[in-house]
Amino acid sequence: MAIRDTISNRLQEAFKPESLQVVDESHLHEGHAGHRPSGETHFRVYIVSEAFKGKSRVDRHRMINSALAAELAGGVHALAIHAKAPGEG
Repeated sequence: MAIRDTISNRLQEAFKPESLQVVDESHLHEGHAGHRPSGETHFRVYIVSEAFKGKSRVDRHRMINSALAAELAGGVHALAIHAKAPGEG
């Protein structure tokens, strides 16, 4: 299974999001630290979930990093997070 799919599945299970988009941006980081020729090293996540309601930006990032601990300890070098609660602009 592709790492992008694993990230998506873990976030679906953990947060039951209203919307979720996981974008593999590895191709934008050729020659940078952590890049591998096979890709799947740099990701951007856009997620909207009730689980983030009343949580600070830092808390939201911690929640996502915790849910993806295995992937972050393995092949994922960078993860950009855009986490919002429903209704936030």
